[in-house]
Amino acid sequence: MSVNNTTHDTRDRLLDTAERLFAERGVDATSLRHITTEAEANLASVNYHFGSKEALFRQIFARRIGPINEERLRLLDDCEANNPPTLECVLESFLGPALRLRLDPDHGGEHFMCLLGRLFSEPSEWKMLIMDEFKEVYQRFATALQKAQPDLIPQDIAWRLFFTIGSMAHLMSGGDLLKTFTQGRCDPSDVEGALNQLVQFSAAGFRASSHGDTP
Repeated sequence: MSVNNTTHDTRDRLLDTAERLFAERGVDATSLRHITTEAEANLASVNYHFGSKEALFRQIFARRIGPINEERLRLLDDCEANNPPTLECVLESFLGPALRLRLDPDHGGEHFMCLLGRLFSEPSEWKMLIMDEFKEVYQRFATALQKAQPDLIPQDIAWRLFFTIGSMAHLMSGGDLLKTFTQGRCDPSDVEGALNQLVQFSAAGFRASSHGDTP
């Protein structure tokens, strides 16, 4: 094996291991030493490939969120071929690519889903580091949702999209609890079934009447 291949393998192993441990333990609870021990690498390799824990964290998201957001925008373009786009189509375009990551043949999608859900559902400053990854997607989808539900004021769109993201995060991080509570009748590992439930739930929220700025 060449030096370049060995270096690349070490970098990927660090990314995969950090992603799994961050998902399982949380970012703050996972030290670089935990990561390098599990990845069978030395501490200097983290500095060589990434420079810091923060840079390692950012790279985990860059390699996953980039393709997810590209797929979201591709699906949204298809939705917007109909003018106005349907609410369910816009919501499925936003939610589907993240939930379907569980089926990623890479075998790491489930860890990233759990990490993403953990970040959005738990108090943490780490999520603020990845906001730049979502800005373009947020604006595009907020605009599309406004077209789909023109009676809503922008503040309502923002609130309801925020709640939708929260529901998605809860499903990602705690969906297994639902399977336990329902004795397997509701199974989040059925990604398309879970997606359909989440889209219908979110669509009902977006269709609720608006009270505008009334307290």
